[in-house]
Amino acid sequence: MSADTFEVRGGKSLRGTITPQGAKNEALQILSAVLLTDDDITISNIPNILDVNVLIELLSEMGVRVQKVNDDTYTFNAQAVDPDILLTEKFKKRAGHLRGSVMILGPLLARFKRAYLPTPGGDKIGRRRLDTHFLGFTELGANFHFDKEKSFYSLTADKLIGKYILLEEPSVTGTANIVMAAVLAEGETTIFNAACEPYLQQLCSMLNKMGAKISGIGSNLLHIKGVQKLNGTTHRLLPDMIEIGSFIGLAAMTKSNITIKDCRIDMLGVIPKYFQKLGIKLELKDDDIIVHGQEPYEVQTFIDGSILTISDGPWPLFTPDLLSIVLVTATQADGSVLIHQKMFESRLFFVDKLIDMGAKIILCDPHRATVIGINREYSLRGIAMSSPDIRAGVALLIAALSADGKSTISNIHQIDRGYQNIDTRLQALGADIKRL
Repeated sequence: MSADTFEVRGGKSLRGTITPQGAKNEALQILSAVLLTDDDITISNIPNILDVNVLIELLSEMGVRVQKVNDDTYTFNAQAVDPDILLTEKFKKRAGHLRGSVMILGPLLARFKRAYLPTPGGDKIGRRRLDTHFLGFTELGANFHFDKEKSFYSLTADKLIGKYILLEEPSVTGTANIVMAAVLAEGETTIFNAACEPYLQQLCSMLNKMGAKISGIGSNLLHIKGVQKLNGTTHRLLPDMIEIGSFIGLAAMTKSNITIKDCRIDMLGVIPKYFQKLGIKLELKDDDIIVHGQEPYEVQTFIDGSILTISDGPWPLFTPDLLSIVLVTATQADGSVLIHQKMFESRLFFVDKLIDMGAKIILCDPHRATVIGINREYSLRGIAMSSPDIRAGVALLIAALSADGKSTISNIHQIDRGYQNIDTRLQALGADIKRL
């Protein structure tokens, strides 16, 4: 059996307190932003996960001085960065494995007027276009070249000039990349149909602390007055909202009493409401979310009695990263729900594993699945399965922890990419999970 495997014996109720890690998606943006200045930037609440660690290693190889202050805090200094290292074969190979590496393009283009990158990797969840990034850069005055034979992107510019940019899609990473390029451009940039996720709000707020002039933060209309130089700062990452949602789903499926600490509830948007739509009772106390072990949870219907539909969309709508968690949680609910994954066409392809475990799910097409909740008439059964991507992997882990018998989940490096020490943290709650 592969060492890249979890062995789970399910059916146990869990109990205790768990603190969410720092936000993975915010970390990839914030870490890339250290390239915008030659001053020190100290970042805390950094999650110890594969994708983030790989990006920190990439920054170090580019010449960023990285100092570890404590377990979750680092100081970065990008004074000695050499963007031409991105042209070396070694760097091309490493950067190509991490989708988050695309976030270094905007800062490098802004500060050095050149940036290079191989086609980045990441989850196999369907097409994830990078057009928004490059269209934004070219609007600001960059020259873009894509070498199809080598799958390699090149950007160069004599100077960047502010512009009115209407994005075709409110891409989070695309908006962040364009914002980071625009803060050092000449004149004023306006970005309409900008993403407004909490992670992007955090990035803009940090850039303003560094001396940038960004207004409209939290809306889809950003105004950026270019400045000549940015300074150092300190920044703390938000708790990871996807982990918080995952723990809510886990508690419901396993009939567990779990307190999720320090959630920044003010930044969770509609996430708690959508779990409440599944019938899960949440107690919001100070900044903690308490999920009490509950036997049945009944799915709400719409006012006219029609089946509840949960779909994803750009913030402030429901995040696509939690649809896999909502789907698996609905399998033991009383009632039915239609899950509509609009943004990625391959993200529901893990449901065959849940069906093998005994769940009642109809995969309508690549984007839609109907879950007929079994209302705890029986438990799911343990099986052998493989994790196709980060979020589906954790959904399968939640299913395994609720199931009768033993499950094995292979390809768990996918889970490690987004969840810090998930096995030891769940063991502390009483879960029977081993890393083989």
